[in-house]
Amino acid sequence: MGNLLYLVHRLPYPPNKGDKVRSYHLLKHLLNQHRVFLGTFVDDPADEAYVATVRDLCPDLYAARLNPRRAKLRSLAGLLSHQPLSLHYYRNSGLQDWVRQTLTVQQIDAVVIFSSVMAQYVDANCSVPQLVDFVDVDSAKWTQYAPDHAWPLSWLYRREGERLLAYERAVAARAERSFFVTDNEADMFRRLAPESATRVDAVSNGVAADFFSPEPTRASPFPGATDAPVQIPLVFTGAMDYWPNVDAVTWFVSDILPALRQQWSGLCFYIVGRSPTQAVLDLAGPDVVVTGTVADVRPYLQHAAVVVAPLRVARGIQNKILEAMAMARPVVAAQSCVAAISAEPETELLAANSVADFVAQIGALLASPERSDSVGSAGRQRVLQSYSWTAHLSKIDRYLNFKATP
Repeated sequence: MGNLLYLVHRLPYPPNKGDKVRSYHLLKHLLNQHRVFLGTFVDDPADEAYVATVRDLCPDLYAARLNPRRAKLRSLAGLLSHQPLSLHYYRNSGLQDWVRQTLTVQQIDAVVIFSSVMAQYVDANCSVPQLVDFVDVDSAKWTQYAPDHAWPLSWLYRREGERLLAYERAVAARAERSFFVTDNEADMFRRLAPESATRVDAVSNGVAADFFSPEPTRASPFPGATDAPVQIPLVFTGAMDYWPNVDAVTWFVSDILPALRQQWSGLCFYIVGRSPTQAVLDLAGPDVVVTGTVADVRPYLQHAAVVVAPLRVARGIQNKILEAMAMARPVVAAQSCVAAISAEPETELLAANSVADFVAQIGALLASPERSDSVGSAGRQRVLQSYSWTAHLSKIDRYLNFKATP
C-alpha cells in the first residue's frame, strides 16, 4: 500500500455530475490499494454535507471553500499575466500550503492530479512522480466556445484556449503519464503536444451499472392519472449551469421540439438537472418542464420515451449518455457524442447532426415501441460489456507500481 496525494478541482462526492462521477470512481479505485491524501475544492454549498463522508475515507483531507462569484472576479487578474484565467479561478493559498506540507511531511509515493488546473499546486521541481488525468483537452473546449459568442467573450475564450494549451503542454512535459477520456481526445493532445506524445494514454469512463439499472417497481415521475392527457416524455439530464448543456436544451426547445410537435401530440420535454440558469428557466412552458435538482435521476431516465443529448459543443464521453443506456432507454445524441462511445450505430445508440436528423430518429422510436425497446436493451448490454469502471481504471495501476510505503 502506497501513499498518494490526490488533487481534484471539485469535491469528488456525491458523484452527481460528469467530472465528479469520474473523480469519485478514481478515488474509490485508488483507495482499494493506497492511502489517499486528498486536496480539493468545495464550490457548492450543498456539498458541505458530504465533506465529513469523504474525510472518513482519507488519512487527511483539505477542502478549500470556493465562491464561484469571487473566483470569477479573481480569475480576471489573469488578464494582467500570461497565465490562463482558469489557474487564478482555482488558486488558494491555504491549499497550496497544505500540499507543500503534505509533500514534506508524508512519504508521498505519487501525485495523482485530476484536471490540469490542479497541477499548479505541485512545484515544477517536485521529484515525486505525477500522473495527470486531463479528462478532456480543455484548451480545445475554450477555443470551440469562441465562434459562438460575441466580442469580448469570443476574444476571451480564444485567449484562454491559447494560454491553457501552453500550460497543458508544460504540465504533460513533467508528468510521468497523462490520461484522457477517449482515444480521440488523446490523439488530439498528441498532435498538440508532440513532445509528450509517447506518455499519453486513453482511460475511458465507466458506469455503475448496478446502480443505473431498470427496476420494475420504480415509480414514474411523469403524470399518469387516467383522466390526464397522454404524455410522451423526452428527457435531457445534466448540470444546467454548464454552457454546452444550456445550448443543447435551448436548441432542442427552439428548433427540434416544434418540428416534432408537427408530427406528434402529447410531447413533453423534461430538462432534469441542478442549477438551471435563468436562460434555462425561461424555456419552461406547457410542454417543457425544468425540474432543477432531483433526488434521483433514475426514474426520469427509466420512464423516458426517449433520452436526448443534442450537444453541439461536447468533448470526451458524456456520462449522461452512458447512464441512460445503462437504464435500457433509447438515446438519440449528437454525432460528436456518439463518436466518443464504443457502441454499434443505429442498434445501440442513435446519432443525429441536424434538426431533421433528430426529428427522424426520435420519430422512428416513438412510432415503434419494439425498436425503442430493442435499442434500449442493446444499449444496456453494451454498457455491461464495455464500460466497467474497474476495467478502465486498472490501466492507471501499472504506473503506480512503486515500492510501497510501509
